[in-house]
Amino acid sequence: MGDAQTCPCGSGARFDGCCAPLLRGAAAPTAESLMRSRYCAFVVGDLRYLIETWHPGTRPSDVEPTPSLRWTGLEILDVGAGREDDTRGTVEFRAHWRDGPTTGVLAERSRFVRQSGRWWYLDGDVS
Repeated sequence: MGDAQTCPCGSGARFDGCCAPLLRGAAAPTAESLMRSRYCAFVVGDLRYLIETWHPGTRPSDVEPTPSLRWTGLEILDVGAGREDDTRGTVEFRAHWRDGPTTGVLAERSRFVRQSGRWWYLDGDVS
C-alpha cells in the first residue's frame, strides 16, 4: 500500500496521514483510530501489528490469516467513549470481505481499554 493512496479504513484520508503512522509504531489516540488501524492491518496482512495491539490478557497465541480473503470496506456504525481521556471504549463496525466469488460482512462490537498510555483491543461480540 502506497503512502499517497486513500487509507483502506474508510476515513477518506491518505494512508500516510491516517493509519500508516500507527502501523509503523505511533500510539493510537482513540479506540476508533486503533480499530481503523487494525482493519488496515488485516487489509495489508500486518499480523505483527494485530498481535501487538491485542491486550495481553485476551490475546490468542497466534493469528492465522486466510490468504484468499480480501477486505473490501469498513463501516463504523457506533462509537462509545474511547476518546483520548477515556479508559474504555467500544466501536461497532461492519467489515466487508471477498473470498473468491463469495462476499460477506463481519459485524462486531469491539471493546477497547486504555492502559499504560495506549489503547488495546480486548475482544468483540460478533453478530
